Amino acid sequence: MNTLLKPKESIAMRAAKELQDGHIVNLGIGIPTLVSKYIDSPSIFLHTENGLLGVDDLKQEIDPLLVNAGKLPVGEANGAAYFDSADSFAMIRGGHIDVAILGALQVDESGLIANWAIPGETIMGVGGAMDLMSGAKRIIVTTNHTNKKGEPKLVKTCTYPITSNRKVDMIITELAVFERQDNILTLIELMPGATLDEVKRKTESDFAIADAIKEG
Repeated sequence: MNTLLKPKESIAMRAAKELQDGHIVNLGIGIPTLVSKYIDSPSIFLHTENGLLGVDDLKQEIDPLLVNAGKLPVGEANGAAYFDSADSFAMIRGGHIDVAILGALQVDESGLIANWAIPGETIMGVGGAMDLMSGAKRIIVTTNHTNKKGEPKLVKTCTYPITSNRKVDMIITELAVFERQDNILTLIELMPGATLDEVKRKTESDFAIADAIKEG
């Protein structure tokens, strides 16, 4: 992994390694949108809940009518398919999305996620996060390890409204990769330049440590 990458880019690159040929993948707003830059396979298909399967990076002039769910301009891959929002959400709710990559405000040690509202602040809209949490086969969270105040985003218990009772499968930050194994949040990988002491210092939630890291 390129250690010269900005933290968000490093997170996105690491998340892209979790995707396999044939996967239908929904990318959330924020860091998840960067994941598309690191997908090389033409057999990984990006989905957006506003009605496009075959989202691609921009390769020509911006079409103001061609945007993703975050209202960012996108391109269309060869063979892309358009449909209305009802069909798009039917795909999500019907279990046809293999992986959803979502941003987060908080993730607690049990795997619950809060990513749609901060009490006392204006809510821009729930979006499709609740549906994706319920319908996608696998949930990967990509997020900075701490918020703008330096407070941990990996907390013991979410203090913001949770998005779903479904628990996430993996969390990727600029410091570490965590996986929920046997319902226990487990540190499985340190990101380049990060140390175990730093991860412990900046993480409020309890977590197990994979043997490979202990031995390292």
